[in-house]
Amino acid sequence: MPSLSPRTVSAFIHDLFAIGLAWVLAFLLRFNFELPYEYVGILYSTVGWVVLIGALIFLSFRLYKGIWRYASIHDLKLLLTAVGVSALAVPTAILLLQSAPAVPRSVFVLHPLLLAAIMSASRLAYRAWTDRRIGNLGALNGKPVVIVGAGDAAVSLLKALARSSEWRVIGLLDDDPTKWGRQILGATVLGATETFPGVAARYGIEHAIIAMPSMSHQVRKRLASLCQGAGTKVLTVPSFDDLMDGKVAVSEIRQIELDDLLGRDPVLLDTVGLHILLDDRAVLVTGAGGSIGAELCRQIAKFSPRIVILFELSEYALYGIEQEFREQFPRVQIVSLIGDVKNQKRIDEVFSRYKPNVVFHAAAYKHVPLLEMENAWEAIDNNVMGTRTVGEAALRHGVEKFVLISTDKAVNPTNVMGASKRLAEMVCQALQSRGETRFVLVRFGNVLGSTGSVIPKFHQQVAQGGPITVTHPEITRYFMSIPEAAQLVLQSGLMGERGEIFVLDMGEPVRIVDLARDVIRLSGLTEKDIKIVFTGLRPGEKLYEELLADGEVYIRTPHPKLRIARSRSVEPEFFEQLDVIVARGATMSGQELRELLRRWVPEYRAELESAVSIEVN
Repeated sequence: MPSLSPRTVSAFIHDLFAIGLAWVLAFLLRFNFELPYEYVGILYSTVGWVVLIGALIFLSFRLYKGIWRYASIHDLKLLLTAVGVSALAVPTAILLLQSAPAVPRSVFVLHPLLLAAIMSASRLAYRAWTDRRIGNLGALNGKPVVIVGAGDAAVSLLKALARSSEWRVIGLLDDDPTKWGRQILGATVLGATETFPGVAARYGIEHAIIAMPSMSHQVRKRLASLCQGAGTKVLTVPSFDDLMDGKVAVSEIRQIELDDLLGRDPVLLDTVGLHILLDDRAVLVTGAGGSIGAELCRQIAKFSPRIVILFELSEYALYGIEQEFREQFPRVQIVSLIGDVKNQKRIDEVFSRYKPNVVFHAAAYKHVPLLEMENAWEAIDNNVMGTRTVGEAALRHGVEKFVLISTDKAVNPTNVMGASKRLAEMVCQALQSRGETRFVLVRFGNVLGSTGSVIPKFHQQVAQGGPITVTHPEITRYFMSIPEAAQLVLQSGLMGERGEIFVLDMGEPVRIVDLARDVIRLSGLTEKDIKIVFTGLRPGEKLYEELLADGEVYIRTPHPKLRIARSRSVEPEFFEQLDVIVARGATMSGQELRELLRRWVPEYRAELESAVSIEVN
């Protein structure tokens, strides 16, 4: 036996009793329950041997390692195999031990059939009882819920909910007409998803659970709107990727979020190529505590790096990602380093000691209004000179690939932050001709939930009772999830060769005011409860973002979500001009610095758009 727990011993004793009972029943059935006197002695003299043989076989097949509550097809196969072996062993042993009179041959046939039936039925009954499928009175007081979807995820969810007294499943909805009216684990498929408002009104439904993790975000958004329109709270199961990675179970239902509504199709990664790029390599991530930097570290950890070097200026942010790695990725070797990307001595020390093969440079200042007014030089110093410091160190220390995280705000920039990121791109393009390190540049737009992004701010404003502030009713932005952005950065890093600017497919732009309305609805409120106030564009802010600068064109790549921007070349005297900025930058006013930027980033347009407040909607 695997252990002598009370339940294991009880299960073993149960099976011993089942073996004996099946043997007795086999004799009784053979003689139509009128057992002749001469066979009574045969029954009593053989039953002990049958029980002993069966016990030894069952123990050898380790039937008692499983838990009855979770009995499965695998357990049934194992049980039937063990019974089959005993069906051969019992007559062989008895024929050797008993000469005459003989046990009727039909008993040898009936016994394994009866034994398999008794053992299977008892296990099934126990699991049904523990799953509360028999007399589940607690569910009668549970919250009524409808499950949207009738696929594999819905089946798993039904099993989980059956063990909970919190929910009472009224039925399921699915757009497959062949499922309508049929039952899944006792729950009826009531009809199409479009019938949800009527079902909700008829049964007093307060919650809906969308159990379709692999559906497109367009379908998810339609279903969420349908459920919310009926006045119900919308929940969902984890994403398909999380389920496949084993991070969560279907039973971990949660509130639907903006990521679910704005999510996009899964990213196709060249996993073989990424293993070649990252497997058993030293990988340095600057800005490792930020939203993108931290997710890059998580994605890199999946490809078995030799060591991940977490480089971060913020002590608190570094502590957070370090603790996460200790818990979530205990087998991945990490080193957590505090440092400033502008500190050449510190950077050289890190490169000399850990010898990174690949560098992902995510460290940057990115808050547009803060950098536009009083902190313009800090944007240049950190975003441009920091990139130069790390990039030149990569060249000196023989780094194979250097991947710069850029932004769509570098395209025809109207603010210092965007201009500084375009200059950072130019730094990498200029460094490409100086050595063997391959520089790769990646542009993308906003990511959902990143530090300082609009979504967390909206949630905070709703929690405070409103209003939600939006700068302009027509302002639009591109959005993608943090994991998708990080995965595409890795794919770009793999595909890039010498100075290319990869542009991520950001999908369709989204109006910020529509995001605000979604946040309100997902919070279970209406615009009567939470007002939206338009405050006017902030300094340096554009109504819309662009993916290509003036004069740039796209080049398609084999990956459907990646394109390459063919941009103008960088002048040979670029670094001489950059040194002028460094020499004068700290003493220049913001206006003087913007004038200088206009010379060296021709596409930079510094004209400030109107920032006059617009009154409440």
